Amino acid sequence: MSVRRLAEDTVQPASFAFNKENAAWAKATIKKYPKGREQSAVIPLLMRAQEQDGWVTKAAIESVADMLGMPYIRVLEVATFYTQFQLKPVGTRAHVQVCGTTPCMLRGAEDLIKVCKSKIASEPFTLNESGTLSWEEVECQGACVNAPMVMIFKDTFEDLTPERLEQIIDEFEAGKGTEVTPGPQIDRVYSAPVGGPTTLLTLDVVTENSAAQANPGRGKKASSEPAVSIPPANAARPKTASAVTNPTLKTPVTARKEAAAIAKIEGETVDKSKPARPAVEGRPSLEDKNRPASIEKPATADDLKLISGVGPKIEGTLNEIGIYSFAQVASWKEAEREWVDGYLNLKGRIERDDWVKQAKALAKGGEAEYIKVFGKKPR
Repeated sequence: MSVRRLAEDTVQPASFAFNKENAAWAKATIKKYPKGREQSAVIPLLMRAQEQDGWVTKAAIESVADMLGMPYIRVLEVATFYTQFQLKPVGTRAHVQVCGTTPCMLRGAEDLIKVCKSKIASEPFTLNESGTLSWEEVECQGACVNAPMVMIFKDTFEDLTPERLEQIIDEFEAGKGTEVTPGPQIDRVYSAPVGGPTTLLTLDVVTENSAAQANPGRGKKASSEPAVSIPPANAARPKTASAVTNPTLKTPVTARKEAAAIAKIEGETVDKSKPARPAVEGRPSLEDKNRPASIEKPATADDLKLISGVGPKIEGTLNEIGIYSFAQVASWKEAEREWVDGYLNLKGRIERDDWVKQAKALAKGGEAEYIKVFGKKPR
């Protein structure tokens, strides 16, 4: 581990004090620990000092030590040991931490470092001319599946290309950092496979007969309808998220047979003169009575990505079917939620993440109301 020292005295402020809000927070935090164990609050207090000033100053270390009744050297040991504490001034608008551990390095971290060197400063922990940007290389940030990635303050930006990192740095430099969506910077949901799911792509029709065979002794009436599943030959073929972009997933004959079996079970009539939609797509009809009401695209649409569980791809699909506002999502009844869940192939995510409750909070009072209801910022 490299030696970590405090910044030169020439840049150290003469004093430090928590502002009114942080002072109250610090007092409450210290009270969380048992009597005689108040020194356990040293790390949270140092972190709050860093969040207030941007870095941990010598004066802040001494102030925290005084608050906790600790020798200065003990707090100095903590601040210099943990690398999340910045001991020198960092960019006021962005401090870019580039992960350089093996997965990120194999996926292009060196190119990201080159971007930082060209757009910020040639050496780490060096401010740009305006003092707004700085960077460093760090160890694993825990987003290996989405390598390469960087962290800026508390947010991670993943699946980066050099060009995308340049854009992000420019937006932070322009003071628009809060407008940059964290997480994957490609068409991927969290850490899901690139290009969409590769397994469980079909809608298998499980009949009472197959259920009875799987669970004998339940006394269910047997059915003569066969279970519909993807043939082994097709299952072994390359898959993409959409049967439209990968027609080899289903032959026309297989697709029509599966669609007919599904429609028969649901009591529908199949028009055999028209090509059946591949069952792998699994979407309900756009003419279904349970489809939520759509609206024309407004001049300013709500950022549906603020709803936990909605990424750029899902937002785009919602927009395609006329869903642009939090109020629309907040009004969905159970049948409408089920239709959207099936159309987006979300496997129950709408209920698990409670999109309706989130949307109601965002529609009522934006991020402030969301924080009030959920105790955290949206996404």
